[in-house]
Amino acid sequence: MCWFLLLLSSVLIVCGANVCPCERPELCLQVHEERDFEVFVFDVGGKIWKSYNWSMVTTVATFGKYDAELMCYAHSKGARVVLKGDVHLSYIVDQDNRTAWIMEKVNLAKSQFMDGINIDIEQAVEKGSPEYHALTNLVKETTETFHREIPGSQVSFDVAWSPKCIDKRCYDYVTIAESCDLLFVMSYDEQSQIMGDCIAMANAPLSQTLNAYDQYLDLRIDPKKLVMGVPWYGYDYPCLNLSQEGICSIAKVPFRGAPCSDAAGKQKPYKWIMKQVNSSLSGRMWDSRQQAPYFNYKDQQGQIHQVWYDDPQSICLKADSVKSKGLRGIGMWNGNILDYSDETVARQQTAMMWNALLGC
Repeated sequence: MCWFLLLLSSVLIVCGANVCPCERPELCLQVHEERDFEVFVFDVGGKIWKSYNWSMVTTVATFGKYDAELMCYAHSKGARVVLKGDVHLSYIVDQDNRTAWIMEKVNLAKSQFMDGINIDIEQAVEKGSPEYHALTNLVKETTETFHREIPGSQVSFDVAWSPKCIDKRCYDYVTIAESCDLLFVMSYDEQSQIMGDCIAMANAPLSQTLNAYDQYLDLRIDPKKLVMGVPWYGYDYPCLNLSQEGICSIAKVPFRGAPCSDAAGKQKPYKWIMKQVNSSLSGRMWDSRQQAPYFNYKDQQGQIHQVWYDDPQSICLKADSVKSKGLRGIGMWNGNILDYSDETVARQQTAMMWNALLGC
């Protein structure tokens, strides 16, 4: 027999498609509590989330397959779980399409007992174009609808590391920030457009990263709307030439108007980097100008590579600025790519990366 269970928050969980999958029905209630400091985690699937530092996590954006067990566990820890939202902007220029997309996402969030949505649209947009206005309206209407249909829900929007039309993403950042609950600033892939020499550089150099937050704040965007995203991965660049000064020349791979880009390299997760650095030619080195670690290694074909990445030292410097600038919090892409094995050194390295999110 199908019964209706009315919980204290007046949320109705219906037998059938929306039956609560948690052992305790109250875990299907949306999380309303606001934390003073946001730690925003992107999860790309699997069960690695069981090893996250849940004493820190406040929001999990699910970019993998829906996992009811993750939702139940996150709620038991007082952490939100939010959907991924992505759509071709040309499609939602039409108001009816836009409304239909929003309602589809709201209904999905309700059916999965989730706490909001993370809008991840990274498409090139020209200022003033139909897509420009459609994106601005999408964020506003999505936020209004989620807040109405799921009280206390969170709507976030992912933005480039700088508001200066990075990768031709010329968005209405001010209005978007005013419309949604928070902006997740993707402070990584900062070499996607290399205008100068084609050389390997840090994924997110400290001064460049922090200057970009000043650019957001100069737009009078509320700092409490900004979450700093840091990379838990690096770039492995094959060197066409490695100079005596250690400068690695890379292949010219154009991207959106720039002659060179980080596409000349390959993204590598932190757990791979920690193993590779031990067998490298140079060992870990530190670039004082970019405030980032790197190393050189030789592959099986004899090719020299240079790897740039972030580690606890570089991340904690950025995390310190989160507090000094009064930002909403910090997060990473992505939570899955540390080494969560039981090996002692791996456990220490992983704990240090989590702890670095709170600063030095």
